[in-house]
Amino acid sequence: MFSALMRLSLVSQIIIAIILGIGVAVLFPNLAPYLSLLGDLFIKALKSVAPVLVFVLVLSSIANFKVGHSANIKPIMLMYAVGMLLAALSAVVASMLFPSTLFLDVPAQADLQAPGSLVQILKNLLLSFVANPVVAISEANFIGILAWAVALGAAFRHASDSTKTFLTDAATAVNQVIRLVINFAPVGIFGLVAVTFAEAGLSTLESYAQLLAVLIGTMFFVALVVNPMMVAFVTRTNPYPLVFQCLRESGITAFFTRSSAANIPVNLDLAKRLGVNESTASVAIPLGATINMAGAAVTITVLTLATVNTLGISVNFTTMLVLSVLATISACGASGVAGGSLLLIPVACGLFGISSDIAMQVVAIGMVISVLQDSTETALNSSTDVLFTAAVDRSLD
Repeated sequence: MFSALMRLSLVSQIIIAIILGIGVAVLFPNLAPYLSLLGDLFIKALKSVAPVLVFVLVLSSIANFKVGHSANIKPIMLMYAVGMLLAALSAVVASMLFPSTLFLDVPAQADLQAPGSLVQILKNLLLSFVANPVVAISEANFIGILAWAVALGAAFRHASDSTKTFLTDAATAVNQVIRLVINFAPVGIFGLVAVTFAEAGLSTLESYAQLLAVLIGTMFFVALVVNPMMVAFVTRTNPYPLVFQCLRESGITAFFTRSSAANIPVNLDLAKRLGVNESTASVAIPLGATINMAGAAVTITVLTLATVNTLGISVNFTTMLVLSVLATISACGASGVAGGSLLLIPVACGLFGISSDIAMQVVAIGMVISVLQDSTETALNSSTDVLFTAAVDRSLD
């Protein structure tokens, strides 16, 4: 039976873990406290690997970044950036209209308040930026980690090819470690679900259902409203035939593979059939699979604001705007593995002074709903790569 379970996909294993966890919580609630160790170990593993993951992946991607010679690349990158920002803003609006709450283990003495002014926000950001890199990694100061990764990545762009190869190998090695941790997600989620449902009851289902509805609903809004508006602005034509073709031929495949990188060949083939310049597609689509993460921006924003709402932190318009920009930047560093965007939630949570311990509980909750969330996110991310590439190419014909 164990061998049969191991041959199942990670999605199937997580579904089984959720069902078993709920079953244990309902039928044997007294066993749930003994299973809490499984969830605690999983959260601890995520907490330990996430800072290194963000640092190495962002550093390597910037150090090895190569700008294409095609004039089409800059407008495509601009569309990527604007699309992610609009996705994050859409997530802010959705979270305000349909506020979600989470079940978190928050210390009684926790007293969290959002920065009250733009000056204070900028001060906190600047102080986080200039943190010692070793301290930033050890204390999971993700804003400081991002700052050092970007700075060192830019410096290493002038390094030798062998050094850049080493950085690529280091990023690959860290990815293998995070894949190992993710492979234990069903075990950790089983423990988390059992404990959560035993303590909070079946009302947890309602909370997670609303959270999932906000996430997926926002992603559908971005795919069917925001992206078509951008394409229509660029091409000056009806965008929906192109939008639906990209969703059908790229999004569906990405939904099941749950990997933008694995969907690159599909997008390149689709771009060729759409008549996109080959030199443009060969640069823009792999680049998009790395940095164009509108779905990740939605996930980071919604889950962060759900955490903020749960903790009773009061936020203003300025803070939400800064969160949207931060989510956009963070999304660019999302890992290529399934659930990679969840590991960047602590970056956004840091803006509100939320501790890494609480942020990692949110990551674990994200793992519980990732069966649908991550698949939908990847479908949005990957289909947008080829959509924006084709739109810019047509506008320049």
